[in-house]
Amino acid sequence: MLTYTIRRLILSVPTLLLIALVIFLLLELAPGDPMAQVPLTVPPEVKAQMRDALGLGEPMHVRFWKWLVQFFWIEPQVMIDRLFGTTLSEGKLRVISWQHRSPVMDDVLRRLPQTLWVVGTAYVVGVLIALPIGIYSAYRQYSVFDQAGTFITMVGYSIPPFFTGPLVIVIFSVQLGWFPFIYDTTHEVKDWDSFVVQLRQMVLPVMVLALQTTAQISRYMRAAMLDNLQQDYVRTARAKGLSEAVVVMVHVLRNSMIPVVTVIALGMPAIFGGAIITEQVFSINGIGAQLIGAIQANDLPTVQTITFLFAVLIVLANLLADILYGLLDPRIRYD
Repeated sequence: MLTYTIRRLILSVPTLLLIALVIFLLLELAPGDPMAQVPLTVPPEVKAQMRDALGLGEPMHVRFWKWLVQFFWIEPQVMIDRLFGTTLSEGKLRVISWQHRSPVMDDVLRRLPQTLWVVGTAYVVGVLIALPIGIYSAYRQYSVFDQAGTFITMVGYSIPPFFTGPLVIVIFSVQLGWFPFIYDTTHEVKDWDSFVVQLRQMVLPVMVLALQTTAQISRYMRAAMLDNLQQDYVRTARAKGLSEAVVVMVHVLRNSMIPVVTVIALGMPAIFGGAIITEQVFSINGIGAQLIGAIQANDLPTVQTITFLFAVLIVLANLLADILYGLLDPRIRYD
């Protein structure tokens, strides 16, 4: 397994390089001018100097190479320097935001905790709710619970976050007044009372994001369980006198988790996409809001960096799913 993991990590390098090239070319060829936000009163020669300072006068392949070097070499050095409290990388060229004139990764790392608070919690809650629902729905097929669960999950999966977000705000904030509808990104957790405040402001965005996660994973869990409950090994296990709990929760569940692991692993990067909309609805100052602001300002370095980070998450999620296959099914060997 270790050899396979190392081999996959090495093979991920050319994959990520190709993805980086595609992202860079698509954004470079997109219409728009970074100097469009500059006031009209600025003289043309000043605009030309600003364009040269941003590196827009260089050929496309030169700008792509510099972006790669900055992202893969200089930025990791800066992260290591911060981790160990050194200043070895100070003064080196970094990926600079055209909009804020500051390093992109500094903005990402400053906003990332806000996104992880909401996205991470929502995904864990969604998975923990979805798995029991899918298991029990399959075991009690066509029961009242199964019919109700099917209806609720289909509705939850069909309604987009930009609709459920304002809906829960109207119900739980405006009408009932239970939770705040504006997320305070400046809030710091220092004691138990501040932690409770953090939980209260997380309830609504977590509810919106967890709804689609629960709906999707529970349907896959139900389908996988139904497929395995009809297999011969289940009848053999029951004939040997094993309890129903052992048959379902050990034998059937373990085999059913193999396809569901793919959905769970690949859903982790995908939920960041849903968080982009949710952050706009609840005014969360996370990387989703940063991406939207960069797109509106035509800030290509920020858009390229955040988009590529999503691609890295997808590649790592695929690797994680393959590793979990081997842990769940002893018959799967990679070495």
